[in-house]
Amino acid sequence: MKLTFKKLDPRAIIPARATHGSAGLDVCACLDEPIDIIPGEIRVIPTGLAAACDCSDVAMLIYPRSGLSSKFGITLANCVGVIDSDYRGEWSVPLINNGSTVFTVRHGMRIAQLIPMRILLPDIEVSEDLPETERGAGGFGSSGV
Repeated sequence: MKLTFKKLDPRAIIPARATHGSAGLDVCACLDEPIDIIPGEIRVIPTGLAAACDCSDVAMLIYPRSGLSSKFGITLANCVGVIDSDYRGEWSVPLINNGSTVFTVRHGMRIAQLIPMRILLPDIEVSEDLPETERGAGGFGSSGV
């Protein structure tokens, strides 16, 4: 698999692994000026990047960085971002401040992590019946506490 990045802004930083064993590639902010995120606020942070993967069965999954989440309450507003294989626009990261103080995002700051993942592309079928299972339609709490 090959992932090709295009810098939409010459200051954009190509995602990279912080260490040899890192699962994710760090995604960085590309900003003209710092952005303050007040507690409870969502701000969409540009990366200055677009990308193309050479496989149509790969999605780019954007996850929060654990250090930002655990130390400052900064995480992704959408929990996990999904960048489809055919999207060619600028990557942006919606951050939310779940902390109690203002958090400032600066140019070049590592704000998220990218993990490419193969996805299943199923054929869709409609039926009046589904195969029976032991669980059946048992939903929330049906297996106990």
